Amino acid sequence: MDQLTYEKEYFSMGYTAVAGVDEVGRGPLAGPVVCAAVIMPLSEALRIPGVDDSKKISAKKRKELSERIKETARAYAVAEVDEKTIDEINILQATRLGMKRALESLQIAPDFVLTDGNMTLDIPYPQKSIVKGDALVYSIGAASIVAKVYRDELMWKFAEEFPEYGFEKNVGYGTKQHICAIKEVGICRIHRKTFIKKFWDGKERT
Repeated sequence: MDQLTYEKEYFSMGYTAVAGVDEVGRGPLAGPVVCAAVIMPLSEALRIPGVDDSKKISAKKRKELSERIKETARAYAVAEVDEKTIDEINILQATRLGMKRALESLQIAPDFVLTDGNMTLDIPYPQKSIVKGDALVYSIGAASIVAKVYRDELMWKFAEEFPEYGFEKNVGYGTKQHICAIKEVGICRIHRKTFIKKFWDGKERT
């Protein structure tokens, strides 16, 4: 299937600003969930080769693609939802909130929204969820790349502030090193307390 099949289908129905939206960071023990929304041009001359599910692409290639996507997109936006909000409203609702914020931040208002997986958003636009959309749909794949690069770079900055946890390698995910560090030194301010109940003794990093 052509990655632009969905965008072209809705364009043929009269929608002129079809946005793809995706998230990165639902599973980590620390850091925000990051959502990106993009409206890509449908011109074949402007199509960026290599856009795919961000998890399938090397870090170097993701960075290159992210820059090209931001340069080429008709509009793009990124939104973070922090660990405190995730703990308060749960990760699913935090993801929905982040996607909504990203869409609302687009400089061009979308008139149709494509989301990855099985996600219904509280938005005033028609929408469709597509399983494995980040691999199958051009604009969702582009959004996943932008979100992934943004979040990784954010976690690398946190690694400088909190070197014990290895954020420069695990970007907040629950690796053995990360879990051992939580047990040894406690948690830091960007940890999701609802994600670490099984192995956190209540100690906070000093």
